[in-house]
Amino acid sequence: MINKPKKIIIACDGESASGKSTAAKLISKKYKLLLINSGLLYRYASKLLIDERPKNTVPFLKKKFQKITYTTIAKKNLHSEKISNHVAVLAKDKRIRLIVNKLQKKIIKKNKRICVEGRDIATKILNKNPRYDLAFYFTCKINIAAKRRWKELKKKVPLKEVQKKLFVFLTWIMKQKE
Repeated sequence: MINKPKKIIIACDGESASGKSTAAKLISKKYKLLLINSGLLYRYASKLLIDERPKNTVPFLKKKFQKITYTTIAKKNLHSEKISNHVAVLAKDKRIRLIVNKLQKKIIKKNKRICVEGRDIATKILNKNPRYDLAFYFTCKINIAAKRRWKELKKKVPLKEVQKKLFVFLTWIMKQKE
């Protein structure tokens, strides 16, 4: 019998709608790891901003993120077109990313056996202190990614529109990495 490690951090990184979440869920379930989905944290921030419309978003989110647990966030329904459209803009704000990253690192440091999923999770967030023990990077053709996102949105938006928005977003991401 193989002993399971007492401490392990697995990072599932990759492109939008590439299967990171699906893979992270499977890995977490198989190895009994806590699963953290970083996209859910951004979606939660978007929902708060849409619902409460604060004047100063950064102090507002800092305060809200100090008082919340990941378990509470994970129980919320955060997959809607309105939130998806908002989160695409929100995630570009470096100040917001710092707030989300701080919460992620806090959760990771408190948990010894964890799988963290999200864009840039291995390359930027878990590249040092804490550092991942094992990382996966997922890619996917745009037509497959669009179909995955379309199903996630319960087919409420035309597939062509999802494909167009995903293409624009992925193009922006690639420009950021240059």
